[in-house]
Amino acid sequence: MQKKQNVIVSKEVLIPFILVTSLFALWGFANAVTDPMVQAFKKVLELSNSQAAWVQMAFYGGYFCMALPAAMFMRKYSYKVGILIGLGLYAMGALMFYPAAVTEQFWFFCLGLYILTFGLAFLETAANPYALAMGSKETATQRLNLAQAFNPVGLIAGLFVAQQFVLKNLKSDDISDFSALDEASKTLIKTSDLLVIRDPYVILGLVILGVFVLFLVNKMPQSKEEGGMPNISETFTVLFKNKKYTLGVLAQVLYVGAQIMCWTYIYQYAEAINMDSVTAGYYQMGAFIIFTIGRAIGTYLLKFMSSGKLLMYFALLAMLFVFGTIFIRGVVGLYSLVGVSFCMSLMFPTIYGIALKDLTEEQSKVGSAGLVMAIVGGALMPKLQGIIIDIGGNGVADVNVLSVPEVNISFVLPLLCFTYIAWYGKKVFTSYDR
Repeated sequence: MQKKQNVIVSKEVLIPFILVTSLFALWGFANAVTDPMVQAFKKVLELSNSQAAWVQMAFYGGYFCMALPAAMFMRKYSYKVGILIGLGLYAMGALMFYPAAVTEQFWFFCLGLYILTFGLAFLETAANPYALAMGSKETATQRLNLAQAFNPVGLIAGLFVAQQFVLKNLKSDDISDFSALDEASKTLIKTSDLLVIRDPYVILGLVILGVFVLFLVNKMPQSKEEGGMPNISETFTVLFKNKKYTLGVLAQVLYVGAQIMCWTYIYQYAEAINMDSVTAGYYQMGAFIIFTIGRAIGTYLLKFMSSGKLLMYFALLAMLFVFGTIFIRGVVGLYSLVGVSFCMSLMFPTIYGIALKDLTEEQSKVGSAGLVMAIVGGALMPKLQGIIIDIGGNGVADVNVLSVPEVNISFVLPLLCFTYIAWYGKKVFTSYDR
């Protein structure tokens, strides 16, 4: 009997688990294909770093706005219905890039991303607790780490598409001083480049419609507690009183903020050492590969070490790499920034699993919304980092702070995030895992 409980995924739910796991890759793709767009829109539309960061504000802001409504919806309906709605909104937002490219309005692209992430909020609010619930609580964190291991597959695919089919084909990126061109030339290049940005999203929208059909025709297991609906105010009260959960939500806010800062501004960091965006993309690809390897190693190590302690060790190592990113100039500093991804690989699913571990199925549905809303860190903190980078102007190395360019010193924000996460991991294994 004990042996059966220790199985991470049983044969009975293997096909549904594979389908749910595919969602982790799909939102990973959306994340990765969007990160380079900050740099792309900056060049094409002649934006400052902080203005271009509205891409991330729209993308991750959608998570914050829709996560709680998604959880409330799934209190009444099944995870499957929530996933179908999520896929529908995901496809709609991606397909909106077609009219956005026609109008050539930056706000229209941001609106498409905003609606797209309404769908991702539904998917993450459903898929994460659904994966936790597909087996025993003893293996729940391992199971979520296993499902999340496919997220980097989507990340790598998304970055490959962004690099090979977008960044390499942007005409504005081949011109050293795009702003110096005459208006007619800039208009022609802008129209061409916005069509290049549009195409991967439109194709993605069509693919998502196909995945929608797969979920529609397949039978998905129902959760044992989906029929019961305790009073929502009681559920909120339990969650707010659970320190491991509330501190975990803050840890997730800071983690996602740190992750998006380290991945988005790898291009600005590379720009400061005179590296072009396509070459910088290879370093981000390396970061994603290391992230994938780290996720596999972290999932394995969870068999032998408590999740809180492992989280603390990975956060401390991340802090060391960020110190190198800030104070080591040149390509070695860029290597340090890439190395941060290994440390981040474990964090999202582990914080998620820790925060929801002692909750009932009903509490997990609502609690999951708080953890998905925490993704708003990816909207707010890159914007703040962009403001820091703009201290000396729209460039990335206009002034030196502590003898390093402002883009380097801006990574003090991820450093502060990892400091808190290390503290949270220590608190978990000293206060709750004993």
